[in-house]
Amino acid sequence: MTSDPSVSGDDAAETFAPPASPVSSHNEWDPLEEIIVGRLEGATIPSDHPVVASNIPPWAARLQGLAAGHKYPRRLIEPAQRELDQFIELLRSLGVTVTRPDAVDHSRSFKTPDWSSRGFCNTCPRDSMLVIGDEIIETPMAWPCRYFETHSYREILKDYFRRGARWTAAPRPQLTDALFDPDFSLPEPGEPVRHILTEFEPVFDAADFVRAGRDLFVTRSNVTNGMGIEWLRRHLGPGYRIHEIESRCRTPMHIDTTFLPLAPGKALINPEYVDVDRLPAVLDSWDILTAPEPEPIQERLLRTTSMCGKWLSMNVLMVDEKQVIAERHHTGMLRALEKWGFEPIPCDLLHYAPFGGSFHCATLDVRRRGTLESYFA
Repeated sequence: MTSDPSVSGDDAAETFAPPASPVSSHNEWDPLEEIIVGRLEGATIPSDHPVVASNIPPWAARLQGLAAGHKYPRRLIEPAQRELDQFIELLRSLGVTVTRPDAVDHSRSFKTPDWSSRGFCNTCPRDSMLVIGDEIIETPMAWPCRYFETHSYREILKDYFRRGARWTAAPRPQLTDALFDPDFSLPEPGEPVRHILTEFEPVFDAADFVRAGRDLFVTRSNVTNGMGIEWLRRHLGPGYRIHEIESRCRTPMHIDTTFLPLAPGKALINPEYVDVDRLPAVLDSWDILTAPEPEPIQERLLRTTSMCGKWLSMNVLMVDEKQVIAERHHTGMLRALEKWGFEPIPCDLLHYAPFGGSFHCATLDVRRRGTLESYFA
């Protein structure tokens, strides 16, 4: 193909300049403009696999194994759907553009050369995709039942790419037995934290990372290993720093019930999982806000239906530096947020817990109005 002789120099650069990206989000608190919200349709109880069972008590793992591959019952879906619809209405009333993935039947089986599985759900886009600036990264998740989860977001991803976003996929993992410690067992109270993952290959969930401009924070967990953290560190390069938050959780999975930056200079921590004296030194200049004990109503629900633990009260979504969407039932958290100078917006999402989380988990903030900054010396 020959070039057009009438287009040269600055004109050529302008002609072929990529459009401004619709994806632009650098932290957890800049004014929210566009967000992806997950779907409940087709949600399927996750497959019977050691990496799934590693995050729930043995009795619950046995029940989960018996139900694996079956769709979630209507008695769980219907109240969660009502709350999700109200949450979406709230976001739109705040001027936020809401984008949704395709509905998928996750009970359909699939296989690789090494194993076969059924799916799980696309309720939590925060897990499978990570937004860093104008780049959206598909993550190499450790649960086999989530192997093709981002396929339900492909129309969204292609649209963002056509409009100027950078679109990356981390190396797709093999997820063979070599990735999982065959001798793993849940640590007893008082024993050191240990993880089911080996360092066979890089794996991580995006929800094990939170962003504060040029600094990211991560927890190692039963879905994120050291190689996964190192892959992202090398991928992002010297313009970013990744700091590890040490978790005391016996079933560690996802940082947003452990540590969550809320605004410049303010971070929320889980006092059960985090030792304040062992936080990264970079946080010494920040106000560390200790989450109040969750209300018993949520603890009762989560004990029987959820893999997320009782601290979903921390799983809030910042609309901007002041406004924060939080669960209506968590009155202690609502009062604490007000005391800390925030403006909580109560909303119901308690029944979403069996499907993977709450407001932060159920969303992926694609565009926030702000620029890339460093918030630490």
